[in-house]
Amino acid sequence: MTPKARITVVVNDEAQIPKLRAEHGWSVWVEYGGHHVLLDTGQGPALAPNSAVLGLPWDRLEAVALSHGHYDHTGGLLEALTAAPRPGLYAHPDAWQPKYACPVPGPARAIGTPPSVADQARRTAGRITDTLKPVEVVPGLWLTGPIPRRTDFEDAGGPFFKDSGCRQPDGLPDDQALFFESRQGLVVLLGCAHAGVINTLNYIRGLRPGRTFKAVLGGMHLLHAGRKRLRRTLDEMERLGVERLLPAHCTGAAARDAMSKRFGDRCEAALAGLSWTFELDGPK
Repeated sequence: MTPKARITVVVNDEAQIPKLRAEHGWSVWVEYGGHHVLLDTGQGPALAPNSAVLGLPWDRLEAVALSHGHYDHTGGLLEALTAAPRPGLYAHPDAWQPKYACPVPGPARAIGTPPSVADQARRTAGRITDTLKPVEVVPGLWLTGPIPRRTDFEDAGGPFFKDSGCRQPDGLPDDQALFFESRQGLVVLLGCAHAGVINTLNYIRGLRPGRTFKAVLGGMHLLHAGRKRLRRTLDEMERLGVERLLPAHCTGAAARDAMSKRFGDRCEAALAGLSWTFELDGPK
């Protein structure tokens, strides 16, 4: 039997069926050649009820991976870690650091993982892996670790800071993506792509030279992107040969519309409840 990977969106800002809760957050269940991994955990309230509707096998979850340390990706972390039999936890060390949004005008707002949650999560996890470089979560399924920032048109996507006084900018070095090789090409699962979606894809292409991109799925943080950034992003996606775009979460309606116009039926919103299956190259 050909090994397969199945990607299911558990939490997103929009849901595909009424029984699922929608919230500003992101979580994806990855069944990869018999292994089970969760990428991000949403804000928390939607994770358990949506998992029940989708019939996810929490007793088989081996690892939880965090794309970065914002609350809408880590809020359900404790619930995920306690629902499964001591899964591994994969995160960049900066995911646990204080994080603030500092809009102008307006007061600073804490948007990171609460310290109490971070401390308890680290005690609850079966093992903790700091992703300071590319890390194999299960055989064939990889986290990028930190992503080099090399494009001249991408930024972290918002007024993010390390302190409540808004004096220390936060470039979100903890931002990372999950990826694997399917028979048809690379499949990339984003959290928010604070490193820049094109920086992310270029980095993964460097890790896997000669491979094409079958699908790119997740948040791309283009919600506040100007026309120039959006145009260059789509141009680069075409240059990179991305076959399928599955935008979600912080991508933004305007960016999603622009992707649909450019890519046609190759673009589909990744709503909570939707799944995609990819064939893998060999036994896993």
